[in-house]
Formats: sequence, C-alpha cells, structure tokens
Amino acid sequence: MQDQENTQGQDAQAQAAADEMKAESAEKSAPAGAGQPTLEEQLANAVAKAAELQDAFLRAKAEGENIRRRAQEDIARAHKFAIESFAESMVPVKDSLEMALLVETPSIDSLKEGVDMTLKQLASAFEKNKLIEVNPKAGDKLDPMKHQAVSMVPAQQEANTIVTVLQKGYMIADRLLRPALVTVAQ
Repeated sequence: MQDQENTQGQDAQAQAAADEMKAESAEKSAPAGAGQPTLEEQLANAVAKAAELQDAFLRAKAEGENIRRRAQEDIARAHKFAIESFAESMVPVKDSLEMALLVETPSIDSLKEGVDMTLKQLASAFEKNKLIEVNPKAGDKLDPMKHQAVSMVPAQQEANTIVTVLQKGYMIADRLLRPALVTVAQ
C-alpha cells in the first residue's frame, strides 16, 4: 500500500516538473515583448538608471561642497568677530579714562573716585567676558598649572606654599592666560 502511495507521489512530482518545463518552453517560444522586455529595452532602462544615479551623486557632492564652504565661512566670521564682545565692554573704560584727563583741576579725592569707578567698569568687563583673576593667598599650595614661582625664600611655613604674590594671573574660562607670579617657601 505504501509503495503504491510513493509511486503516486512520484508520478505527481514528475507531472508537475513536466508542466513546469512546458510553461518555460512556451515562454521562450512566445513572441518578443510578450511579458519580458527585450535586451535593448533592458539596456535603455539600465542607462537611464545610471544617468539618474550619476545626477543624484553630482547633486549630493555639490551640496556637500556647499555645506563645507559655508562652515568655513562661519568659522572665519567667528574668528574675525570673537573679540567684539570684549571690545564693546572695554569702550566705556576708555571713555572714563579720557574724561578723567579732561578735568582741568582735579582733586586727589576726585581722581581716586574716578579711578575706583573705572576699575569697577574694568572688573565688570572682565566678569562679563569670563576673564577670571588668579590671586592666590599666602599659605596656599603652589599650583604649577596656575602659578609661576619666581623665587624660593626661607619662611616659617610649609615648603612649596606661597609666601607672596608679585603679580596676579588671569584665566579665560578654563584656559590660563597668564600665571600668577609668586614667591614660595623653601
């Protein structure tokens, strides 16, 4: 019984394969253009697709060049005008100093008051532009990233600690502009 079922299954498979071969043969013998494009049509489609892709590539390349050029222009503009904010905050300081020189007969008190006001303007300009003072106190530990030891002196304090500050240092944001000049204990 099982042999008969196997034989029937094999016959069915053979019939399906024969039907498939007939269909392929019929497709091959069918007139050109009936369902399948000709080689000329395929070539024309491939050429059109290649031209389309090349056009898209050239457009993308041009767009990339434009973006790069615009970025370079933006960077150049940023470098050119980076100091503009600082310059704007320094103009009132200059104005104050010029006005102080115009006073005919200044008194010591008025000069001192004018210098004090001008110093406040300058400190405000520094703060606005993130220019930070580095002014260590006596006894602070020497920080070679912010301080420059000019000399070592004998002192009644721990070694490598600051004895005196000769000149304040300055930082712009997190970057050292000028180290503080200090003397340190031996």
